Amino acid sequence: MLKLVAKLQAWKECKDGATAIEYGLIAAGIAVAISVVVFTLGDELETLFTNMSDSISGAGE
Repeated sequence: MLKLVAKLQAWKECKDGATAIEYGLIAAGIAVAISVVVFTLGDELETLFTNMSDSISGAGE
C-alpha cells in the first residue's frame, strides 16, 4: 500500500505534461500571430510579390 501511495505522489509531482501543454500553447500563439499578420498584410504582400515577379520576368527581355 505504501508503494501505491508513493507512486501516486510521484505521479502528481510530475511536470512533463505541463511542459508539453506550455509548448502547445506557445505554438498556438505563434500560429495566431502569423495568421493575424497574413490577414492584415495579405493584399499588400501579394502586390509586393507580384511586382517583384513581374520585374524579374521583365529583366530577361
